[in-house]
Amino acid sequence: MTVATRRDIPLDLIKWLAMLTMLLDHLRLLWPDAHALFIPGRLAFPLFCLAIAANVARSRPGQLLSQSNTRYLGWMLVFSVISEGVYRPISALGALNVMFTLTLGLLIAWGFQHRNTLSAALAVGAAVAAAWLDERLMYGFLGCLLPAALLLAIKRPGPVWLVPALLSVAVNTRSSLWARAMEVDAYSLAVLGTAFLAPLFGLWLLRMTLTTGIWPVRHWAYWFYPVHLGALQVIRKLM
Repeated sequence: MTVATRRDIPLDLIKWLAMLTMLLDHLRLLWPDAHALFIPGRLAFPLFCLAIAANVARSRPGQLLSQSNTRYLGWMLVFSVISEGVYRPISALGALNVMFTLTLGLLIAWGFQHRNTLSAALAVGAAVAAAWLDERLMYGFLGCLLPAALLLAIKRPGPVWLVPALLSVAVNTRSSLWARAMEVDAYSLAVLGTAFLAPLFGLWLLRMTLTTGIWPVRHWAYWFYPVHLGALQVIRKLM
């Protein structure tokens, strides 16, 4: 069964889980001492990347300039800009909001899927931009490669699944987490373990045949990121 025929339920479930775990992670804006929320928050980025990879996998190779692809990229670019205005007040060291990472990841994944001159140029350009902006991008250059790694895992189930799992761990080691994990720190091990399992869990969900109805995730979901960030900042000021 192809991804497209299962999209209505498994992929929508993945998107809901991505939004929920992102919200849990961002609740730390209200309760900075709630460090445990960072652990389920490690599911969010890999699941969003998986949603991108699954959507890319549905497009026919070679047909990059389709109406749906153009619209998809347009939504991503528009909400990268919109979200930046909301994210800027809480940005750490001038980092860009995660939509920029996901948009660059989409362009790189297109290069793997369509394999023509235009898609290759877009992928190379996105990779160069990601390398240049590595320090400012949330999850960095490696984070931009995760959608493509998940696309590869969708197309080749099996040991290849370890590629996005290990990449997911790597994008979470830009802080001192890895060093603390090597000292057998339980919290750091839980964070990195969750990051490792996130792509595997998402890929497993994507291949399931689910019969329970899930509320479809439509274009309104693009607003979830900037709106919930803005709402949390307002609540924080009122507390």
